[in-house]
Amino acid sequence: MRLAPGAAAIGQSLRTYYASGRAARLDRLLGRFLGPGGLGFDIGAHVGDRAASFRRLGARAVAVEPQPRLCRLLRLLFRRDPGVRLEAALVGAAGGEAALHLNSANPTVATASTGFVAAAATAEGWREQRWDATLTLPVTTLDALVARHGRPDFIKIDVEGFEAEALAGLTWPAPALSFEFTTLQRAVARQALARLAGLGAYRFNASLGESLSLALPGPVSAVAMAGWLDSLPDAANSGDVYASLEPDRLACDR
Repeated sequence: MRLAPGAAAIGQSLRTYYASGRAARLDRLLGRFLGPGGLGFDIGAHVGDRAASFRRLGARAVAVEPQPRLCRLLRLLFRRDPGVRLEAALVGAAGGEAALHLNSANPTVATASTGFVAAAATAEGWREQRWDATLTLPVTTLDALVARHGRPDFIKIDVEGFEAEALAGLTWPAPALSFEFTTLQRAVARQALARLAGLGAYRFNASLGESLSLALPGPVSAVAMAGWLDSLPDAANSGDVYASLEPDRLACDR
């Protein structure tokens, strides 16, 4: 039987994000920020590997994912785990509704950002991507999630160019968080850094791609982090910026 493109792509994501040996490396990284009794938000949960890591670390998880097919998968994966709460929504600056642009052949790049879709149309390595459907979905905010589930110890945000919008809906300094960056839209990362700098005395480090290791020897300021991101070659493609109010958590030798 030949699988539909979306099913095949989700299967590839499961093989990638649950590959042998990956869980231990992910837990070492996220264990800097979460431990037993904690709470983590997985914003843009996709196939739930971060939420699964939160649970292995002894923390509760709130997994937020707008794509209906992935929501069904997450319900299946965590159906017996009362420590995982699922939310089927986009996360943005304010509640309401927004259009999610779907890429049926590559569900990892579904996005609510029209700027992301436009940037991909002319970027090397992205031009073959096609967003072939849209869904109008509810939008919640990080503050609203906090009101429902409590204050998290760590927030992971991976929403394909909508990271700054998601952070605009947060009005208090979470102890630690991460957000995805792309060399496709460096301005979004700079906006996210500026937002965090306005919320609290954060320091930053970063992880390239899915290396699950910190790239800088120690924590840096928002200005230095922005400079490092601007210096990356386009081929670096993507990664995650990590922010903490406790700089020692971002030291490579921790």
